[in-house]
Amino acid sequence: MNRDLPPDEIILADESADDRELEILDPELAVDDDDDGSLDGERTALPDESEGGLVPASATTSALQRYLWEARQYPLLSREEEDALARRFVEEQDPEAAAMLVTSNLRLVVKIAMEHQRYWMRNLLDLIQEGNMGLLQAVQKFDPFRGIKFSYYASFWIKAYILKFIMDNWRLVRVGTTQAQRKLFYKLRREKEKLQAQGVTPGPRLLGQRLGVSEKDVVDMEQRLDSWELSLDAPVRDDSDDTHKNLLPSPRPTAEQDLADSELRQLFHRKLMEFRQTLDDKEQDILDNRLLAENPQTLSEVGDRHGVSRERIRQLQVRLMEKLGEFMQEQIPDFKGQFADLIAGD
Repeated sequence: MNRDLPPDEIILADESADDRELEILDPELAVDDDDDGSLDGERTALPDESEGGLVPASATTSALQRYLWEARQYPLLSREEEDALARRFVEEQDPEAAAMLVTSNLRLVVKIAMEHQRYWMRNLLDLIQEGNMGLLQAVQKFDPFRGIKFSYYASFWIKAYILKFIMDNWRLVRVGTTQAQRKLFYKLRREKEKLQAQGVTPGPRLLGQRLGVSEKDVVDMEQRLDSWELSLDAPVRDDSDDTHKNLLPSPRPTAEQDLADSELRQLFHRKLMEFRQTLDDKEQDILDNRLLAENPQTLSEVGDRHGVSRERIRQLQVRLMEKLGEFMQEQIPDFKGQFADLIAGD
């Protein structure tokens, strides 16, 4: 697999492979649309040892608290420091540089593991351990010369390992045994919310059509997810009024998520301008006045300006969108999951 390309919707493809390569199953799927791993000292707070937080009340609590304490001891690095270390590792295979990249991002692994604990109410350390495996893989695959932030790149690998672990172990049912099930596991809830926001009832048939799976697959996955959700209302302990649902992280956007959105969109627009410089006058006209315009001109208007038919402009637009998609996919990890809506033509 090309080391330049972190997965868009990442599933481990071959568990027998020595390096546990990842497979891109569907470029339109996205593990997480917001997080680029932007971390600083203020935004990376882990649960305090004196508070419950997401730390389970069990015999494993002390082990988890020790791990969280140890993770805090490693300093966070600036983007420039990460880039310098990554270059050292690529050019010199310096193990010390790799170790510093790993330890400085241990808190990112914990953060992502906590975000996925809603699917794994047992031992958070299980998810952290899998996430650390993904972090190691990210160090091996990262290309520091692409202008991508390492923590953003690493977050995809971390999520991949965590989600594969969850799918293999959750409720002793292999939720992700087929490509359709994996797609539904990631996208079903999001697609339902999108349709509801548009005032559309998200029935199984419509969801299946939207996601490219069968109606039966949708019904089966809904039953599995719903049966798990019922357990969220169960008390954490027999003598407690707290439920598992109360321990889940808030879904509200965080400061780092807002920052990630801003950084990603700035990256998109910068790369878009680079792409524009590769086009001829006619293609630039189509890009500016058809694909990017707030009020797009008609095919006929653009065609008249260049002395060609509307059908010819339509053909050029289709080709241009393909070129743009390929260019962006090479330049921006998870481009199709993040930004496909920005270049949708009429």
